[in-house]
Amino acid sequence: MRQPGAAVAALLVNAFVFGLSWWPFRRLEAYGLHPLWTTALTYLFSIALLLLMRPNAWRGLLRYPRLWLLVLASGMTNVGFNWAITVGDVVRVVLLFYLMPAWSVLLAWWLLGEKPTAPALLRLLLALVGVAIVLKSPGLDWPVPQALPDWLALMGGFFFALTNVLLRKLEHTPESSRVFCMFSGGAGMAACVAWVGMNHGMVSAPPAPALPWLTLAALMSLALLGANFALQYGAARLSAHSTALIMLSEVVFAAASSVTLGAAQPDARTLFGGTLILLAAAASAWPGAKFPTV
Repeated sequence: MRQPGAAVAALLVNAFVFGLSWWPFRRLEAYGLHPLWTTALTYLFSIALLLLMRPNAWRGLLRYPRLWLLVLASGMTNVGFNWAITVGDVVRVVLLFYLMPAWSVLLAWWLLGEKPTAPALLRLLLALVGVAIVLKSPGLDWPVPQALPDWLALMGGFFFALTNVLLRKLEHTPESSRVFCMFSGGAGMAACVAWVGMNHGMVSAPPAPALPWLTLAALMSLALLGANFALQYGAARLSAHSTALIMLSEVVFAAASSVTLGAAQPDARTLFGGTLILLAAAASAWPGAKFPTV
């Protein structure tokens, strides 16, 4: 591989940006901008830049109707994760989101016909045990999600796994069209869910335009766009398992920043269960592991 050091650095930049993305989401919420509207705005900005560079990227949706599934999956990934890290304990949310490799085992079996091996099933079991430990709180008979952030994090991880599997299934389609679908999903699904939530009193309307929050939203859009380009640069120059292992550093960045700034208070149970989840994810990304990573 060419320039592996630069590729690793690019992936670390991506993990750093997304690991700290909870902070601008919360700052923008303090200005009155719900995380769903923030998601819609930031990805709309990305779509505009992509179309400037690849004006025909949208045409893939006409030639390959299955790309609409990618729009849905990537959009719901952002709805779940971005909303959850804004309103929930960041460490708990990120750990539940990283149940993603377990979902991938099941989805790859269903959509790609990749029957899980015994090691894959063991990793699935390890991840599920970890989630059960994270969710089991004193006073609860069963380890079930306790609040909206838990449900959103689990949903986001499921749809992220579906996004990865669909990217494998749709690898014959133009890359620019897949990127357009992912950006469009982030903007479109977030806006749709925000609109429905607003009509049911769950989501506040966007605030009046003001320089402070517009500036922060623009900077966040640039950071997320740069992080996506960094991911594409790094992933194209490293093996899939190396990419997946390096991307686990997102958990470290999210945990360290949120604990330092008081956005998370993980207890021993959460840390133990989270360790099992991350071990399952790392094992899935290890060389030779049958796991659909992108």
